[in-house]
Amino acid sequence: MTGIDHNLAGVEVRERFSFTSAGAAKALLRIYSREDIAGCVLLSTCNRTELWASTLGDKPVDLLPLLCDCKDLPYQDYAPYFVHRQGQEAVRYLFELASGLRSRVLGEDQILTQVKEALAQSREAQCCGSVLEVLFRNAVTGAKKIKAELNLSTANASAAELAVAWLKQQGMPLAGKRCLVIGNGEMGKRTAAALLAQGADVTVTVRQYHSGVVEVLPGCRRIDYGKRYTVLPQCDLVVSATRSPNVTLRRDDVAACGLSQPTVFLDLAVPRDIDPGVAQLPLATLYGIDLFAAPESRELLKELQRARMLLQQQEEKFLAWYECRDLIPRVDKLGRYLAQETTARVAGDAQRLGITEEQRGALTQLLEASAGKVLKKLLFSVRDEAGAEVLRSCVEAMEQVTEHE
Repeated sequence: MTGIDHNLAGVEVRERFSFTSAGAAKALLRIYSREDIAGCVLLSTCNRTELWASTLGDKPVDLLPLLCDCKDLPYQDYAPYFVHRQGQEAVRYLFELASGLRSRVLGEDQILTQVKEALAQSREAQCCGSVLEVLFRNAVTGAKKIKAELNLSTANASAAELAVAWLKQQGMPLAGKRCLVIGNGEMGKRTAAALLAQGADVTVTVRQYHSGVVEVLPGCRRIDYGKRYTVLPQCDLVVSATRSPNVTLRRDDVAACGLSQPTVFLDLAVPRDIDPGVAQLPLATLYGIDLFAAPESRELLKELQRARMLLQQQEEKFLAWYECRDLIPRVDKLGRYLAQETTARVAGDAQRLGITEEQRGALTQLLEASAGKVLKKLLFSVRDEAGAEVLRSCVEAMEQVTEHE
């Protein structure tokens, strides 16, 4: 994988590598068309953009030029902002990422949804490949175990909640404050909910679609997105949190509104929603998403240690599968042999049961399907319990037996 995140670059660089859903789909198809790429997944969030690939052949593939080509950017200029991982290091990183252990807001659960969406998008584009399919599914399984078995103290925090908490720490009481939230997606809803919990007067912008009325959180007013500038002069706080590739608030348009009181602007989007020039306007104060991160407590660090131990078990399962994936066709062949032997041995008994020929045919099909599945389950349980080498020995021994019969 190759990726850029909040630890490596500021929002002004990260936003250049942000992908919309349509843009990500085009990029996946472009990268997957290469002969040396067996599968690819593109993860694009507020804090990171990562290209994952399984490759063919012995030569390593430099993924950064491929990613930069999709954005028409010179990769030499951006190489210092990217990190590259491969092999077991990449596997461990993905497992920690999906579990929220690599997030700016430690332990947050939004990243798990984003990882699942990235996998689903790659599947839909038919660009995933078997290795990344199994890898990402294992990462999701590991993340779910973390959520179920551990109590990460910041698990439900996001940039929205942290931004609201930070404003309170700065001495800005929110009760009764007039707030505008631009965006009604997941981040926008979380922001609106956090403000409502503080007693704020919240208005949310919505776009009208042909599919019908768009719902907003109970307790919020709603206005059409196109009328957002009309309410700005009355607002104490304006938060923009959309996934749009376009700016939602432009400097000149905000200036034309004529702010009548000090107004705080929070930009929780990547790419940025609010024109940075808004910060230069009288009465306006602008903060970006990179300001907000959750502090690590001693209790949280202990939970993180336990989380990494759980993820190590999941990582070992994936690596065992990866090491033994060449055995799958051989195990399938043994499964077919077992199915044939089983049905042949019970054929006579089936006749004595007094069932019809149609019923005997159905029974034979069930036996054939079940026998192969049972053998596969047993053999790969051996792998999980005793390791890859023991599985190989078992398969080889069984193959010798079937060849002699």
